[in-house]
Amino acid sequence: MARITPRALSITAITAVAGLLIPLSAAQAQSGFTPGAPGAGDPYFPDMGNGGYDAQHYSLSLTYDPGTKAIDAHATIRARATQNLSRFNLDFLGPLKISALTVGGRKASYQRTGAQELVITPPKGLRRGQSFTVDVAYSGVPQNIDDDALGVSGWIATHDGAVAVSQPFGSATWFPVNDTTSDKATYDFTITVPKDLKVLANGEPAGTRTHGSATTFRWVDRQPTASELVMVAIGKFDVKDTRTASGLRNITAVDPAAILPANQATAGADFNKSTADVIEWQRKVFGRYPFSSVGGVTVLAPNVGYALETQTRPVYARSRAGAIPSAGLIAHELGHQWFGNSVTPAQWKHIWLNEGFATYTEWLYTEQHGGDTAQQHFDEAYDSADTDWSGKVADPGRDHIYDDLVYTRGALTMHALRKEIGDKAFFELIKAWPEAQRHGYSTTEEFVQFTERLTHKNLDTLFQKWLYTDGKPSV
Repeated sequence: MARITPRALSITAITAVAGLLIPLSAAQAQSGFTPGAPGAGDPYFPDMGNGGYDAQHYSLSLTYDPGTKAIDAHATIRARATQNLSRFNLDFLGPLKISALTVGGRKASYQRTGAQELVITPPKGLRRGQSFTVDVAYSGVPQNIDDDALGVSGWIATHDGAVAVSQPFGSATWFPVNDTTSDKATYDFTITVPKDLKVLANGEPAGTRTHGSATTFRWVDRQPTASELVMVAIGKFDVKDTRTASGLRNITAVDPAAILPANQATAGADFNKSTADVIEWQRKVFGRYPFSSVGGVTVLAPNVGYALETQTRPVYARSRAGAIPSAGLIAHELGHQWFGNSVTPAQWKHIWLNEGFATYTEWLYTEQHGGDTAQQHFDEAYDSADTDWSGKVADPGRDHIYDDLVYTRGALTMHALRKEIGDKAFFELIKAWPEAQRHGYSTTEEFVQFTERLTHKNLDTLFQKWLYTDGKPSV
């Protein structure tokens, strides 16, 4: 994620419907079936995610009415039990009302409880290793999250449509989900809107069908995707679908309302070309691109004002009209496709592995395109009175995952590492790390160990100073 303007912080109340959990039947209790955990174990967000199963695929179908802002939706979740399950949870936030819920095609009991828990009790226990499907029909007006520290996320109505930007916990505002970084899945989307609107999502388009006054768009995302990186954008977009120099499909969209009138005529083509140019440079620096397409969406969205690295198709949201995103900002968000999207932090405290790498990508971009060198960026940030030296980069705290500490000091750490191990080893590292961890999960400790194995160096002092120690390191 990169910040363009500060996030608006007007508080939106999120209420959960409390309910009594259904007790285990005697048969389930005697046969060793137990409930899945109501959280995934992340200390920053204990309510996020769930245990007892592995979500493998989400099929999301919804109709959106931009007049009422309501959705009429159906989610099918394919999963595999990782224990003998008597019941399990999904994350589901806000006022959306469920009209039907089945497990394996059979009606299941459910309750809404706690901050975001949808507790589901299937007709009979699910054995470890068993694959199963959950079907949930629901409707209503999604209510986004406006967190004091982390800002606006979730399903956000725009002037002519909607956009979903869900980091860190907004996906549960518009579909039931195992909302944790450590349970990636594939997705498909079937989205129906008034026929004057267009729809973009993760992955690639799989056809459209116009029927009466509406059009249905299908998208398929075949690579594993963390829930916080799922996106949908609905609006009157100028869409460009081209190929980069290496043949990678490049689908970009521009909301004319997000662009100054003088630039609107060329904005769609310029944004598409800039995206293509940046990704071709990054393929040379970071190695094999981890997904089957690339792109981006520039959209006017109230109270957002930030860019987000949603998988394959970053969203550049702004609260007022401007120019197309800069090449540096595009480099940041597309750098995340390797660092954060393909290689995803196992817990949120490791987010510097996303943001430090992406910020350093900006420094590398200017260095290799006639601008300031990475060393000049380092010197400026190191000497700046605005740089945040409080806290620990490798464990910033729940309310500080988007602080300058994570972004700038994370990038400073990358440059300090580059100086320590030399350019040859450093540029080998930033290709080898995302390739070795492709579509996986990582921690700071794993990155340190990987770097030491690759370089045959003991780097404990460097990493201790830059990642684990509060205060300004000496250089």
